[in-house]
Amino acid sequence: MAGAAQAQNLNATFDNYDPKTTDPDLLRNNSEIKSFTTSRFTYPAVRIFYKPHPRLDELPNDPAPLPLLVFVHGLGGSVVQFQPLLSSLTHNSSCLAIDLPGCGLSELSPTAWDAYTNEALTELLDVVIATYRNKQAGQGVVLIGHSMGCSLSARLASPDASKIADHVMALIAICPPAGPPTAEQVNTFRKLLWIPTPVFDLWRSWDARGGVDSASIKRFVGADADLESRRLQKRFNRQSRTPTWRRMAWGSLPTYEDGVAKGGIAGQDIWATLDIPVFLISGGKDHITPAKEIERIAAFLKADVSIPQELTLGYHQPIVDVAAPIDTSVNMGKPAGSITEITEQDFQREKNQLADSSEDDALEDPTTPHEVSAVGVPPQPQRPAKVVKTIVIPHGTHALIYTQDCSHVLASIIADFLSQHITGRLSRSWQLQYLNKEGKWELKNLTKWQGVVPVSKSVAGVFRAMKTMREVDEEHSPVRFVEKWGNIVKDVVDISKDIPIYDPAGLQRAGVRYHKFPTVSKIPPTDAEVDKFIALVDRLRKEQATRAEQEHWDPDSEHAVGVHCHYGYNRTGYFIVCYLIERCGHGVQQAIDAFASARPKGIRHSHFKDQLFVRYSGLGRRTAAVSSSSAS
Repeated sequence: MAGAAQAQNLNATFDNYDPKTTDPDLLRNNSEIKSFTTSRFTYPAVRIFYKPHPRLDELPNDPAPLPLLVFVHGLGGSVVQFQPLLSSLTHNSSCLAIDLPGCGLSELSPTAWDAYTNEALTELLDVVIATYRNKQAGQGVVLIGHSMGCSLSARLASPDASKIADHVMALIAICPPAGPPTAEQVNTFRKLLWIPTPVFDLWRSWDARGGVDSASIKRFVGADADLESRRLQKRFNRQSRTPTWRRMAWGSLPTYEDGVAKGGIAGQDIWATLDIPVFLISGGKDHITPAKEIERIAAFLKADVSIPQELTLGYHQPIVDVAAPIDTSVNMGKPAGSITEITEQDFQREKNQLADSSEDDALEDPTTPHEVSAVGVPPQPQRPAKVVKTIVIPHGTHALIYTQDCSHVLASIIADFLSQHITGRLSRSWQLQYLNKEGKWELKNLTKWQGVVPVSKSVAGVFRAMKTMREVDEEHSPVRFVEKWGNIVKDVVDISKDIPIYDPAGLQRAGVRYHKFPTVSKIPPTDAEVDKFIALVDRLRKEQATRAEQEHWDPDSEHAVGVHCHYGYNRTGYFIVCYLIERCGHGVQQAIDAFASARPKGIRHSHFKDQLFVRYSGLGRRTAAVSSSSAS
């Protein structure tokens, strides 16, 4: 009786979790609960996240609108795990994400186990996508799956398995499983899944001992994960409901007929039918679906890929997917006699771990009121040419879609793949340039410029971020600038592309040196531009040391390098952050935060921040560990 009571309490602990109180505003403000009916089942309460591109109607729609990006989570997962990617990619195109039945905010209804097979869930996704896709305009679909969601996505993209396949333009598979377990493993797993839910929850409790330091956490985010990532994983483990997990795990297992697997996790028979761009992404420290899995899938797709041995872990097959509440790959022994309950206080402390995406990241570019570019319109083929790309993020785990050290990198490399292999119209940089139709200094831009603080607080004692000066302005002309800042800012680096709308001679006459370093707006600076900027600032700081002695500067005063584009946020912030990392010993997030502290709201475009994480991650040019292949 005591054991039954403990199990009942634990079950309540897992099932009483309410995502409504913790989901970020981005998800809450763009979600609805809807009913969908397939050929066999009605799913009465499915949570749908749908956010159209904020300026979709202003972008070209010939021959079709921008593709719909569809996110599919894995077993035991939910839409909220995609939040870091959604906050970035909703600015590239319209996005759709689904909480599968019994996951996240969706109800576990119906309860029939057959409603949770991979085939049944694929049909449900097929119906949901058809509901939101602009069929009349011929809108295409790009599938982005994680773990078992990759298997469901592969079925959706296969002409042999779904109705929507003709409209699927590409598949991005993150931590994908390559195929079903063996017949012997299937028999073992089915026996395990017969264990009643109360006993299963006892097992989960035993596995969760230690809270954020438990084996159940480390299995997904890794033993060296930061505290925030461990807390998130604890939250997601708690969100994974045992009755749902058992049904979906059972439904992912194939049946074997004459030694041939039928149904369940997609294998060679499904992957081999794909004739679209496919991007396979894995983590070098993924213990759930090791990096070697993408090598197997690439072989199914007839692409020659070899994963570096140092990025390959010993393969072991758990119950096929992420969010398994227990480790089924080893002998777990008997559950411990005592249960450590997850308290409401613990839960509340994690309440705000996922921040909402910033509304400042809208497509109305806050960086520049002019530099109007005449950009062409890239083609958008209905069926892009088949290409197979693979990448291993060396420090990535199975949780790389939401851990801070990987999610920014992931968003950036996905955005690059979208623009390079599907259509250039999915490039956020291209969109910003295409949509920039405003004149040089219209009233709207002038008013916006006037509302920006002219000069930031000190950034690491090296920089002052600025907005551009205007010769005729009463508050921020060269004359007024040198009166207020000439004793601090000794060099001004103008990184805008066009001719300045002030006379630099007004600075130089007062002893403030002017340096033109032109860069293109809307687009993150290139590596070569960053290197030249750092070299320039190094030189200016050395010259300032000499000038301070020769010109008898106040030794107790700050001597800074001023940097401006037009408003002093995105490009200015990018260059300054790079310098803080490479010369001042800052970490990436630390440097981004330091700039935002001095220049409130900081770098506003998430694709700029994503690119910073890429530049200084293991995927950057300095320490790359990437495997890539193409197949036509």
